[in-house]
Amino acid sequence: MSEYVLKNRAVPLDESWDVIVVGGGPAGCTAAASAARAGAKTLLVEAAGALGGMGTSGLVPAWCPFTDKERIIYGGLAERVLKACMAGMPHVPEDRFDWTPIDAELLKRLYDDLLADHGATVLFNSCLAAVEKEQTESVDAIVVANKSGLTAYRAKVYVDATGDADLAAWAGAAYEKGDGSGDLQPATHCFTLTNVDMYAYRHCGRIKTKSRSPRGSVIDRIIASGKYPEIPDRHACNNIVGPGAVGFNAGHVWSVDNTDPFSVSRGLVQGRKIAKAFRDACAEFFPAAFANAHLTQTAPLLGIRETRRIMGAYRLTIDDFTSLRSFPDEICRNCYFIDVHHRQVEIGSDQEGASHAIHLQKGQSHGIPYRCLTPRGLKNVLVAGRSISTDRTLQGSTRVMPVCLCMGEAAGLAAAMAAGAGRPDIHTVDTQALRNQLRAQGAYLPEVEGEHRENGCSNDHSS
Repeated sequence: MSEYVLKNRAVPLDESWDVIVVGGGPAGCTAAASAARAGAKTLLVEAAGALGGMGTSGLVPAWCPFTDKERIIYGGLAERVLKACMAGMPHVPEDRFDWTPIDAELLKRLYDDLLADHGATVLFNSCLAAVEKEQTESVDAIVVANKSGLTAYRAKVYVDATGDADLAAWAGAAYEKGDGSGDLQPATHCFTLTNVDMYAYRHCGRIKTKSRSPRGSVIDRIIASGKYPEIPDRHACNNIVGPGAVGFNAGHVWSVDNTDPFSVSRGLVQGRKIAKAFRDACAEFFPAAFANAHLTQTAPLLGIRETRRIMGAYRLTIDDFTSLRSFPDEICRNCYFIDVHHRQVEIGSDQEGASHAIHLQKGQSHGIPYRCLTPRGLKNVLVAGRSISTDRTLQGSTRVMPVCLCMGEAAGLAAAMAAGAGRPDIHTVDTQALRNQLRAQGAYLPEVEGEHRENGCSNDHSS
């Protein structure tokens, strides 16, 4: 591809912000709410027309577990969002904190209210277009594109919640991507079927069971028939998301890189074909429930599991996960299992798609240190969400929505703390004060050895 040099031109500059968050998924929503709650004038820039990312525009039909089977691990704003979502869904038991169904439209409004309640400003339908950085370790401004054209925005501190570490990477931060060869986990295009017979759905069969017998579940019979080649494997998670409505997180779309818009475009086309095949296959093989089902919607966003992972002051590893490691500067706990989905060459149609399924035991969790949110070489940028500093296997655990909500809340508060300093530097945030304030807001942060001796970001566990 050849180059085209833009003509020199000035763009409007808005430099009225303390904190700017880019990306309005779960991590971005709690980051913006948390920063604003701490007194920072906060702007959230979101490319879509709604907040929530995969839980709303991505139509993921259920939350990953919020508990370690003994208590809620993801507290603070995360717990507030979950319980508000549950309160608006009468069919969800009040104690169902694991694999809790999601009403996407309800969740959109809840995120709107969350940011409004805390005084954050949202800019929808606006994409990060460029990052301006001087010959320092600080971002000077970001350029945003929308129907007003190009506008530059300047803040004291930025939170990258894009999911792909766009802001950090474009500012020059080092990152890893995929496995050693650059291969990425497959995407999934979620969808919703309506006009489903709820009695039959609950009592007359199962879309998916743990057994893999052709008589064991609907998806096994579909695969065994060979009649629907668009359905690539038995990945078929599904949940009741409303009256007569079943949401599906089903099938895989390979060779998608969310930093390559052409591959995402191809993936969306393929995903819509998979969704239609599921509707038809369920109608044939589970007619009691799906004979009259209607494919109401495929998600506006493709479900992306991984792209870039920043190189931070600490790189969380699978060893930290299996050893249940705690850190003096941890900003949340995590108990979700290792959930890395297969490459296409590794999977057959009779498989579900997860190549690693390492589970923790009841009551077990590990810490996520603040240093995983701090890109090396950048002083005024924090990263929250699936692109924090981890190894590739561990990212299969930290990429899901509950833990992203917690990381976002911590990042937003830390950004506000750094913005309040004379010379903002996210690497010098007092992590003990950060933890204390998170606890005061309901975060689950058990005391750890060395906690009271740490002040700021220590290097005793850096890698």
